[in-house]
Amino acid sequence: MASEDIAAALQRAESVLRRRPEAGLHDDAPATASWSGGTRVVASHANGSRVLTDLPTELGGSGDQVTPGWLLRAGLAACATTRTAMAAACAGIELQSLEVVASSRSDMCGLLGLAAADGATVTAGPQEVHLLVRIAAPGVPAECLRALVEESQRLSPVSCALQEAVPIVLRVEVVGS
Repeated sequence: MASEDIAAALQRAESVLRRRPEAGLHDDAPATASWSGGTRVVASHANGSRVLTDLPTELGGSGDQVTPGWLLRAGLAACATTRTAMAAACAGIELQSLEVVASSRSDMCGLLGLAAADGATVTAGPQEVHLLVRIAAPGVPAECLRALVEESQRLSPVSCALQEAVPIVLRVEVVGS
């Protein structure tokens, strides 16, 4: 879709939401993950898309698929890229290139439930996450592009979910008992 088409679609959505903000609240498409043996999992979308995951060999997996943690980083990078492209389209900026690299640093002790050497609890999640955004738009000042990226990250749903620690409501159904 061309930048003008994206901008027009976003303007239509904004117009509707300004008149009826309650129309913005919606249920997101669920992701369903099914165990397929060992440490292999198939995550599915209602549209039929599927993503296979596994753990690296040092954790008992085959190492031939992406890990769930990589999917988190991929989602973060994809969302950051999408939100920045949306902002550029709305600002009338023609991007030459846009790439986002999401990286993180984790401690496997947390995944295994092991404490740190000093006895402190180790989180199973990443200890830090980094986003590197490479952006180019001929004729647009660097400070304008930086501001565009920063504002986009403030409004990126996946970035917000990670930064704002969205509560997880856990419900367990035991079947066949």
